[in-house]
Amino acid sequence: MNQEIINAIKNKQLIRLDYEPGVRIIEPHTYGRNRNGNELLRAYQTDGASASGEQENWKLFRIDRIESLEVLSETFDGPRDGYTNGDSAMTSEIYAEL
Repeated sequence: MNQEIINAIKNKQLIRLDYEPGVRIIEPHTYGRNRNGNELLRAYQTDGASASGEQENWKLFRIDRIESLEVLSETFDGPRDGYTNGDSAMTSEIYAEL
């Protein structure tokens, strides 16, 4: 479990992460684990690289695939449209959510 991610969600802080194919800026919303034991982060990406070509959209990141992570001092207002508590991708446990 990554305490930096939990704190970023609690404090509504942006995160810069390096995740294939490059650096992204995200608003973290939910952090948890799926039934296979993979830790996941549901976030709204606001800028940066995107394998799908959609720079701004909802994304689901596997924590083990993040190359680097930095919690930024900048904050965001709160949940984005389309956000719901109890993310269905995190079937095993949710560590933190907005």
